[in-house]
Amino acid sequence: MKVIFLKDVKGQGKKGDVKDLSEGYVRNFLLPQGLAKPASDGNLKTLEVQNASEEKRKAKEKADAVELGKRLEELKIVIKAKAGEGGRLFGAITSKQIAEALASQAGVKIDKRKIELEDAIRTLGVTQVLVKLHVDVKSKLSVHVTEE
Repeated sequence: MKVIFLKDVKGQGKKGDVKDLSEGYVRNFLLPQGLAKPASDGNLKTLEVQNASEEKRKAKEKADAVELGKRLEELKIVIKAKAGEGGRLFGAITSKQIAEALASQAGVKIDKRKIELEDAIRTLGVTQVLVKLHVDVKSKLSVHVTEE
């Protein structure tokens, strides 16, 4: 019996997959649990429409991320921090501080987990920071640390 999976089922298939399984397994387990529905013509058409709208949504998300990435590359965020001799900072600039400065100075809200710092910024000057906006889209942001 052909079914369309509504949820991921370990060892059988992922959400949206169409598979041919034994009728007993489908009628006794998958259908009562709400994990699958029969693969009728109407249900297959609905699945195609859902997949098309999902692809459209993903394409729009990626386009928005590319646009935001171009905007970020033009920005230069300035963060003030206390520094000692030789331009060494007391403490460090973290991704949280960069995200807060980005929100206050440019009005762009980005989650701190999307800002990829290999190590916290510990010196004065300009540093290029990688920001992951989408699975396929990464952008560089200039962070200028000045003495307070």
